[in-house]
Amino acid sequence: MHRISSCQEIFDKDAHMDRMTSLRVFREVVEAGSFVAAAGRLGMSAPMASKHVAQLEKSLGARLLHRSSRHLSLTEAGTAWYEQSRRALDLLDEAEAAIGQTSDVPRGQLKVSAPVWCATPRFARVLADYREKYPEVLVDMHLENRKVDLAADGYDLALRATQEPSPALIARPLCRVPFFLAGTPAYLERMGGVPAVPADLAKLGAIVPSYVNLDNLALKGPGGRMFPLRLVPAMRSDDTTLTLHAVRADMGIAYMPTWLIDDDIAQGRLLRLLPDFEATPVTLFAVYTSRQYMAPKLRTFIDFLGERLGPPAASQGKPRGTLNAS
Repeated sequence: MHRISSCQEIFDKDAHMDRMTSLRVFREVVEAGSFVAAAGRLGMSAPMASKHVAQLEKSLGARLLHRSSRHLSLTEAGTAWYEQSRRALDLLDEAEAAIGQTSDVPRGQLKVSAPVWCATPRFARVLADYREKYPEVLVDMHLENRKVDLAADGYDLALRATQEPSPALIARPLCRVPFFLAGTPAYLERMGGVPAVPADLAKLGAIVPSYVNLDNLALKGPGGRMFPLRLVPAMRSDDTTLTLHAVRADMGIAYMPTWLIDDDIAQGRLLRLLPDFEATPVTLFAVYTSRQYMAPKLRTFIDFLGERLGPPAASQGKPRGTLNAS
């Protein structure tokens, strides 16, 4: 049987998880009798609620719940953990109310994952302006092209460029981000000239991403006809900044976001290829795990990005997410 010696022990054992949320999820699951019902109360998906409890069990090294397809029950360790963690949560809620920590003043550290191509002067200006407006928030920005696990990796928010975000997360569209094919004038001249139609791309080498499959992408040509995007790899890379430098070094062409290459195209260092053939732009989403217990730092950051990065297309609609997934 696991014994909890103090409230501090509850929150210090696992640095990789939002323990507060995990404890609240566990309590709701026990009191509601199911993951689906608890998830509905908390405004998150059932898979996310299950992940919180599983992470809690992993960090403790003990099973808290007996699970079957139709029934949940507490184990001996789970009963002890529930009673003590419930009292700790009640005590903490009372303390927060007493000292005013539930105010609307944004403060604290905000851990954010974003694509590598956000490392641009434009995005840095947005971050600087947010810091000026909310000086008590410390943005901890991690640029990476992998999809992080928000709950397990301790992220408050992720920015993801996609045409379809995960239904297990709450997703708010921020803006559309066009992607273009581009190459240097010197490389294109060396390879026989600027391509006129998508089939000409087969004559060129490309720096292709190793973290996403481009095989299903297509270009819409004049008259609405669709052409498959077929690129011949000259190199693979999991870093968009390296991809840009490789293109600038005359290594090949690449399919890159306009945020990263606008200045190069404007200055003539890069040429946009096949401008009459359009790829479907992706939407940059802010994704997070739950609308419930949404801290002011998270809410203000998402709102600020939405205002500064531009309104999404009308077709993107309102924030969405699966709240009661089974």
